[in-house]
Amino acid sequence: MEKIRIQKMIAESGFCSRRKADELISAGRVKLNGRPVKLGDKCTFRDIITIDGERIHISRKKNYIYIMLNKPRGYVTTVSDELNRRCVMDLIADIDERVYPVGRLDRNSEGLLLFTNDGEFANSIMHPSRHISKTYRVTVRPDISDEQLVKLSGGVEIDGKATMPANVIVKEKQQGRVVLLITIHEGRNRQIRKMCEAVGLEVARLRRISIGPLKLGMLKPGTWRELTADELRALRTAAGKEK
Repeated sequence: MEKIRIQKMIAESGFCSRRKADELISAGRVKLNGRPVKLGDKCTFRDIITIDGERIHISRKKNYIYIMLNKPRGYVTTVSDELNRRCVMDLIADIDERVYPVGRLDRNSEGLLLFTNDGEFANSIMHPSRHISKTYRVTVRPDISDEQLVKLSGGVEIDGKATMPANVIVKEKQQGRVVLLITIHEGRNRQIRKMCEAVGLEVARLRRISIGPLKLGMLKPGTWRELTADELRALRTAAGKEK
């Protein structure tokens, strides 16, 4: 029987992403048939995998689900929260399959957020080497200068490392506020907010409107829908994972 890396098996179970599975294994929280495992260990469908004592159920035939949510402000992108804050999982509680978010949006950000139980797909979208584009509609205060636009577009230093060049468009200007469309090709923690702060701009509102070819469209805040076959195919192609 073919053996598969344990982190891949965990991801395919829908428990979490492959990257998160790596973290769980490194932290010593994963056991195979009662024994701790390390990165690189393999298993079969007959083996028993537990995480913090909870058994992970593996099926040879997986019903994969891919959905998009319009995340409202005020929700944290976690499966659960020890501070009892509202979680994005509360908004998709009516889904029968166990899914998890692909990437994240911070509590005060809103917009397009993907969920799936397909670990390989999630990994292909999140992996830094894929450079999947993400576009945000960003309202900043009080105004923006040409110098600030050039800096945002060319790359700024955040957390000790320069960002990749970004596409920045001034969508509209009003007294005391400017709406920008910012497209980036990496996914660092709170990147858009930190980029704006680095050039002296205050972010009043931040909404993700697209991931690669996938657009948020008219989906209402707090609601979700499944991706169409064409949308899924386009995302796979963008991530170099066409099937």
